Amino acid sequence: MSSKRQIFVRDVPIGGGAPVAVQTMCKTETANLEATMEQIRTVAEAGADLVRVAVPRDKDVEALKTIVKESPIPVIADIHFNHTLALKAIDAGADCIRLNPGNIGGPEKVAEVAEKATAKNVPMRIGVNSGSLPKHLHGLERENSVEALVQAGVEFVELMERLNFENFKISIKSTNVPNTIASNRLLAEKVPYPIHLGITEAGTKWSGSLKSSVGLGTLLADGVGDTIRISLSTFHAEEEVKVAWEILKALQLRERGPVLIACPTCGRLQFDMDTVVAEIEQRLEAYTEPVEVAVLGCAVNGIGEASHADFGITGAKDEGLIFAHGKPLKKVPQAELVDTLFAEIDKSLDRGSVHVEEEKAREGADWLAKIEEENAGELTPERIAQMEAEAAGTEPDDFLQPVKAGTRVELDEDASPTAGRRFTRT
Repeated sequence: MSSKRQIFVRDVPIGGGAPVAVQTMCKTETANLEATMEQIRTVAEAGADLVRVAVPRDKDVEALKTIVKESPIPVIADIHFNHTLALKAIDAGADCIRLNPGNIGGPEKVAEVAEKATAKNVPMRIGVNSGSLPKHLHGLERENSVEALVQAGVEFVELMERLNFENFKISIKSTNVPNTIASNRLLAEKVPYPIHLGITEAGTKWSGSLKSSVGLGTLLADGVGDTIRISLSTFHAEEEVKVAWEILKALQLRERGPVLIACPTCGRLQFDMDTVVAEIEQRLEAYTEPVEVAVLGCAVNGIGEASHADFGITGAKDEGLIFAHGKPLKKVPQAELVDTLFAEIDKSLDRGSVHVEEEKAREGADWLAKIEEENAGELTPERIAQMEAEAAGTEPDDFLQPVKAGTRVELDEDASPTAGRRFTRT
């Protein structure tokens, strides 16, 4: 899942087999040192591996000197139009320089920056956006925007190679999702350098997250991309980081923190699932362990649909079931479902295993079996499995029988990014 070449931005490897790195950009005025440092610490806590700051003025360079020293993660200086600011940013200690060779003033000025970056061992990110293609490619852009983007990227790579500078990553971005996908696929075939991915000016938190997920998710699933940035119109840069992590977790490329899965609900819903899911999601933010939690809106579908989850709940009118790895743990009043769920999660994290009280597990299994019997006419996943098994003359998987205390649950490692790796039943 990376390019052949690898670079280091401070201590973060990019490309060459390294995990996909998460980047964001500060929304603050860089010269506002207090606000910028507060945002950097916030995005670092949210999981950012890298952070970029805009450097359009000399006073931003002055602030950069302190920012680099105090930042818990590598700092990239974003430079446009004025190559002298890039030179000053390197002297200020920037961990990386973001440069668009097409708007910096010509090859000679790019050469100056490359020379100083080489002397200081500072990597660069070079690249182009669809809105800032070199003038000589405007005609090609009107005919084939994808080819124009790729051509610009290749020309920039060739320029850096002529300057004997290979300590860089490259990006080509567009507001158009299909163009971004197509151009980055072509670029990956043509160059060995690490590729930075993004949908530029993607939009609001809602629309921008969707566009970024489709575009970046498609490329990452193809094996294209070494570092990503989600570009959202929100002052809260940590929201970009959260979306990036959800994309990486969905593709099982990286793990960080819990995974929450929840059924879409239907006419069988018998409790206030919206409130429950919102509360669980909020409480899970306090956990760093990659525990997977499932929330099912009714007991009719049982726990078969979420048997791969580390923990989960399924509810009925007045009661609900806490389960782990597809096996019942205990039946509790509906009002206690969330608190009991987190109590079980905490106990298991402390012990390194799931604790099973056999009598309560049996009671929970009996309750779920009763619900299933009352809805025997429903074509639930369990019912379908039973019918298929009967037709084939075999026994269906039994999700309802609790495992006896003291036994170990062997789980399919491929079932989910978390299943079978942290929790055993004792």
